[in-house]
Amino acid sequence: MRTMNKKRLSLLLAGLLACGMMMAQAQDSVHINLDKAIEIALSEAPTMRIADRSVDIKREYKKEQIVSLFPDVSLASNYNRTLLKQTMSMDMGGQTMNIKVGRDNTYSVGANLSLPLVSFPLWSSLKLSSMDIDLALEAARSSKIDLINQVKQAYYTYLLAKQSYDVLKANYDNLDSSNRLVVQSYEQGLVSEYEKLRSEVALQNQKPTVNSAATAIKLSAMRLKVILGMDVNEPVIFDGQLSDYEQMVLNATMPSEQDLQLAYNSALRQMDMGIEQLEQSKKIVRGSSLPMLALAGAFQYSGMGDDGQKFTNYPYSYVALSLQVPIVGWASTHYKLKQSDLSIQNMQDQRLDLERNLRLGVQSCVNDMEQAIEDLASDSETMRQAQKAYDIAQKQYEVGMNTWLDLRSTELALLTSQLTYCQAIFDYLVAKANLDATLGKEQ
Repeated sequence: MRTMNKKRLSLLLAGLLACGMMMAQAQDSVHINLDKAIEIALSEAPTMRIADRSVDIKREYKKEQIVSLFPDVSLASNYNRTLLKQTMSMDMGGQTMNIKVGRDNTYSVGANLSLPLVSFPLWSSLKLSSMDIDLALEAARSSKIDLINQVKQAYYTYLLAKQSYDVLKANYDNLDSSNRLVVQSYEQGLVSEYEKLRSEVALQNQKPTVNSAATAIKLSAMRLKVILGMDVNEPVIFDGQLSDYEQMVLNATMPSEQDLQLAYNSALRQMDMGIEQLEQSKKIVRGSSLPMLALAGAFQYSGMGDDGQKFTNYPYSYVALSLQVPIVGWASTHYKLKQSDLSIQNMQDQRLDLERNLRLGVQSCVNDMEQAIEDLASDSETMRQAQKAYDIAQKQYEVGMNTWLDLRSTELALLTSQLTYCQAIFDYLVAKANLDATLGKEQ
């Protein structure tokens, strides 16, 4: 008796410990819905941090160019030690006199100043830098839109995998229940051994499908965590069911032609900015053939002297205006402008081709949404009818009014209708997410 009580006490303690661990794990798990997932991705995903840094790089580069408009002041110093002085020969009254020129030591210290006053290429480059910042901001917006689309599709894929598993598990439970009825009928001599074996084989064949569905849930959850910038081993529970979106899909209205405009499509906007940059580059090329005016100045303090003698010091300063007028450079400028024109034409054609493909993609998304709505309206009713047919067939089989094949056919019809129902909702949600991304919607 004491041994039995000890065993019971040990089992009770083990059960309490296991329950405590399960409760702690449940408390540690974080519940995340779709909106929260998007929020986490925008703050934690590496792609967003990279996009933000790209904008900062462009801004710092513009500041670097602005500095070029300010005076450039530099300090310079020099020291020379003469090893062998230069000898000069002079004719003095018919006699040649050799004179050594220079000092043993020479030094100079000074400051130099330069300031561009008129520089068309520099001014155009500053404008181009501003356009680079705008392009980087648009690229960051594009990364945000793409990331939101990825999160949505990964989340919907997870919901599809989870609900497909629930459907397959319910079908397996139905098969198990039917199999027990067949076994009981066989033991009572009401059905043949062949029907019993066929029922058991059908039950066993369903196990790999259920296991594959469970694995699909794990993989889709891991992929979603990676997109969110989370550790794949972090305990997270993603909330929601595909069936939660049924009424939203059934009550959805198709967007009008005005709603399908591509004015906010990020790819097209980046192409437009690229064309503007090429136009600005033409101005830089054209400005390089124009005169440039600069201000220059210097102040130097130099001295020289021989070893053991006092140094003689000389201050020196100047201010100057420098004007550069290109004369022959216009020839190469002409060909550079031709190259720029051809590049602009190429990009315009690329934009036209991109716009056509995007419009085709928009129409494809709209068609998929319409088809999904029609399919869901039909699948919802079909699923209810299949469930009713299965319930009737199960009752009839229990009382011996139909065969196992009749029951099995209703099970397969129910399974197919449930999976098709889930697929219709998934197709609509994915098409809607792709459409929003194509139209440049950020939410």
